[in-house]
Amino acid sequence: MKSLTLFLLLISFNTYSQNFLQDVDSSLLLKAKELAKEILIVDTHIDLPDWLYDEWFDVSVKSDFGEFDFHRAKEGGLNIAFMSIYTSPNLEAEGKSKAKADSLIQLVEKLEQLWPDKFKIVKRVSEIRNQKVNDKILLAMGMENGSPIEGNLDNLREFYNKGIRYITLAHYKSNHICDSANDPERKWNGLSPFGEEVVKEMNRLGIMIDVSHISDSTFYDIMKLSKAPVIASHSCCRFFTPAFERNISDEMIIELAKNCGVVQIAFAGFFLREDINKKYLEGEEEIKEHLKNFNITPGTDSAWQYESQYWKENPVGKATVEDVANHIDHIVKLVGVDYAGIGSDFNGVGDHLPIGLEDASKYPNLIYELLRRGYSEKDIRKIFGENLLRVWKKVEEVSEQLK
Repeated sequence: MKSLTLFLLLISFNTYSQNFLQDVDSSLLLKAKELAKEILIVDTHIDLPDWLYDEWFDVSVKSDFGEFDFHRAKEGGLNIAFMSIYTSPNLEAEGKSKAKADSLIQLVEKLEQLWPDKFKIVKRVSEIRNQKVNDKILLAMGMENGSPIEGNLDNLREFYNKGIRYITLAHYKSNHICDSANDPERKWNGLSPFGEEVVKEMNRLGIMIDVSHISDSTFYDIMKLSKAPVIASHSCCRFFTPAFERNISDEMIIELAKNCGVVQIAFAGFFLREDINKKYLEGEEEIKEHLKNFNITPGTDSAWQYESQYWKENPVGKATVEDVANHIDHIVKLVGVDYAGIGSDFNGVGDHLPIGLEDASKYPNLIYELLRRGYSEKDIRKIFGENLLRVWKKVEEVSEQLK
């Protein structure tokens, strides 16, 4: 029976080099698959809600639509999936950010309502510990882009009550809270005055501050203000992409570690490798120029359709699961194993996922790669979930102290 299991694992395991099947350590592969079922796996960034907003589909059954559904997540050993409540920066000027965020939260709630045997929303770390024995995917919520706060701290409190447990303060444009790493215009040179109040209130409420997407000056403003550790919910190491501010620099990783935070490594190829990043950024400029010339608003369905077709016709190359492990290695060597985690960005980066990490069933491939590099089971438990839960629990404790 064990030999049959190994054979099936070898067939299902997604190879990430031409000679992988000849080189694979079958016993280590089996250990990786078994470990994925035993440990607590937390993925802090899955862009499913926006997909469901555009077109509702059944995520309780296995499909090849996007990268996440219940069956693929269970196959990969996923326990806690942070659903991204993403709003396009374009909605801020239209005053529609909060309405969109509310709709996305309702869609996450709908998953629990329709399939209570498969999905359960959690709002506290203690709920996770209590639910671990159940055969469900636990859903937490993180808000990607703080625009839905709409300049009103009462909205922030409302989002907390609805289950938002981290907020990425900006996205690809600066907003009323802070500057974005993706926006050349630096309106505030960091946090806005209102943004400072947002950070303080997030500490008081118990919402994790997410430093992904924000400018360096915003990051350092947050580090001065926050009384709780922060996270980067889906970012990579700038060491590998030196000119890409969207990734986290070594100096910032060191500061984040001093703060006892965690960097959740994203799986996007253009975050992981310089050669892919360069081609991707060049393509982004061509896409922007096309949208401008044809008067297509970024973030609309027409824009997404064009962008999707563009990347099919102009591929930038593929990263591999080894590249993801390289970023984890870098953090571990720089500040230690307590400060690395995973935030895949499944359903958020199109065809730019690495070979070996194509969907939510593939987490064991990364576990295998880390085992192959000598990581202990204890290390892997930390990277795949315990580090994030440590930060979340500390954020809750700081909230209690401030209240």
